[in-house]
Amino acid sequence: MRARYRRITRFAARYLVQSWWFELFLPRLGLGGLAARGRATRLRRIAERFHVLAVDLGGLMIKVGQFLSSRLDVLPPEITTELQGLQDEVPPVPFAEIRALAERELGVPLDRAFAFVDPDPLAAASLGQAHRARLAEPDAGDTGLSDVVLKVQRPGIDAVIDVDLRALRRVAAWLTRVRVVADRVDVPALVEEFANTSLEEIDYLHEAANAERFAAGFAGDPRVAVPEVVWERTTRRVLTLQDVTAIKISDLDGLRAAGIDPAQVAAGFAAVMFDQLFVHGFFHADPHPGNIFVTPLTPPDVRGPGSADDLGSAAGRPWRLTFIDFGMMGEVPDGLRRGLRRVLIAAATRNGKGLVDGIRDVGVLLPSADTAELERAMTQLFARFGGMGFAELQEVDPREFRAFAVEFGDTVRALPFQLPENFLLIIRAMSLTSGMCSALDPAFNIWDAVEPYANRLIQEERGGLAQAAMTEAADYAGLVARLPRRLDELASRIEDGRLTAQVPRLERRLRALERLGRRVLAAVLFAALLIGGVLLRPDAAVFGSVLIVVSVLPLLYAVLAGFIGRRGMD
Repeated sequence: MRARYRRITRFAARYLVQSWWFELFLPRLGLGGLAARGRATRLRRIAERFHVLAVDLGGLMIKVGQFLSSRLDVLPPEITTELQGLQDEVPPVPFAEIRALAERELGVPLDRAFAFVDPDPLAAASLGQAHRARLAEPDAGDTGLSDVVLKVQRPGIDAVIDVDLRALRRVAAWLTRVRVVADRVDVPALVEEFANTSLEEIDYLHEAANAERFAAGFAGDPRVAVPEVVWERTTRRVLTLQDVTAIKISDLDGLRAAGIDPAQVAAGFAAVMFDQLFVHGFFHADPHPGNIFVTPLTPPDVRGPGSADDLGSAAGRPWRLTFIDFGMMGEVPDGLRRGLRRVLIAAATRNGKGLVDGIRDVGVLLPSADTAELERAMTQLFARFGGMGFAELQEVDPREFRAFAVEFGDTVRALPFQLPENFLLIIRAMSLTSGMCSALDPAFNIWDAVEPYANRLIQEERGGLAQAAMTEAADYAGLVARLPRRLDELASRIEDGRLTAQVPRLERRLRALERLGRRVLAAVLFAALLIGGVLLRPDAAVFGSVLIVVSVLPLLYAVLAGFIGRRGMD
């Protein structure tokens, strides 16, 4: 276990230093082009080495890799492509070890508990392993089920998780010393949230309760199916569920062979995930391809997301989404859910100010933040790129993207952002959903999924549009009532000479010029001391040597001042 801890922390330390060197230090020296030329190869090498590390170690490292591989919309393909295999590529545990743990947990020999257990694993996950099985006749008669899936924890996983969490806490402590990270994200708090989730995930009694709660939330909904729990054969380390194996959601060939359009599956999957987040407030936080099946429906009278009423003339074979693995679930408190609904509605209506207000409600922006510049940037973003799907965005001139990204990035970095609690699992769920939908349909346009859903939310809001109009009118009335006092205060400031104006971009450029001036002065001082020392050394060896040594100080300042100054601004 000590060796495991050292491997994780050494890996993190090595590539954190490498990232600092190439992405922060070299650009400060004017060598950004040199760093950029080798970025693709560098990222691919890091991903390959992490892949090897994760497969070798298993445990929570697999979870980290699964999250990274899902970010098709953000991370470069050099990383996501290399890590995609981590969804399934986990070495299985020998069946003898699985049998021993299961019998110890159930208190009876496996041959008595089940009529049949397949020794070849159905799936080998990072924390547990699943085998097909058949219930013994007494249990089958009581439950009405026959074919089941027996899920057993990996032996010794408790100790593995403990070591992985200690390593992640050490990395989090390192990141708190990086000011640009620490000012915006409470990394230790996120690690603790991840720790709580991981510990719950290895408690199969907790997972079984989650499965029944999730099923109750979608009771009567033809779009979603959930396996039944066989409580008689379930303990903290052993879980027995109805066998609901069907077409894996990422199996495009299998979907098409069954007469199911992957593009319609993408739209249906996005809608179901939206319902979990914005309506139910209880969501599946690990919806990677191994945990979602598409189940074809054969009876012609069964309605589902693939029915003619839902898909019109493009309808194919009826189907439903079947979720499994409820170890990692998230809850959205009412206040946070209201903020998320407001963000979704504002995004769908291209309302920059409303989106910023929603972000503030969610807690990502501190209440004291001056958001005028962010609102302007959001308005420009919607005006130029609003409504575009990923395929359309790829046709935009990259130079236009870069120019907007630089300006938008400066605006965002100037604001006091933070990542509140409860957000880690939400980000994970939405990241996996976005990546899965893009894989199912390369032309998937998130706006097409968001807009009708947001319109439905608007109708469901209490009072509908009338209340929204009344609220807007009240806001304007308050503004008009406060206007005379504000004009009087403005006139007083002008008379007293206390009127000031804040121009963020101009201030940033002035600070950059000041740093440049100081660096030039330091470079001149370095040259003067060095030349003076060289000239004096033949006649005054000691004094000349002192000048040469002292010249190193302004040299270091000239080299590092840009980096130090930028960190001070952050």
